[in-house]
Amino acid sequence: MTRHKFTVGQVVEFLPGRMDFNVPRGTYTIVRQLPMEANDCQYRVKNAHDGHERIMRESQLAATSSEWDRARSEKLSR
Repeated sequence: MTRHKFTVGQVVEFLPGRMDFNVPRGTYTIVRQLPMEANDCQYRVKNAHDGHERIMRESQLAATSSEWDRARSEKLSR
């Protein structure tokens, strides 16, 4: 069983595809982990600027650089 890559409260960056022209770019906060669909984990996310919530696939999201730095420092401190 595949595990979710992102946790609730984590800030992520939206990676738009060709068909995502109407979805606001920028950062989103993970609000909830949702079940998998078509072999891709899903999340309910909230846009940092407009406050709207959307459902996005894990393949559409990436950890922000600050999240990578935090995760790396936690790993080194263990």
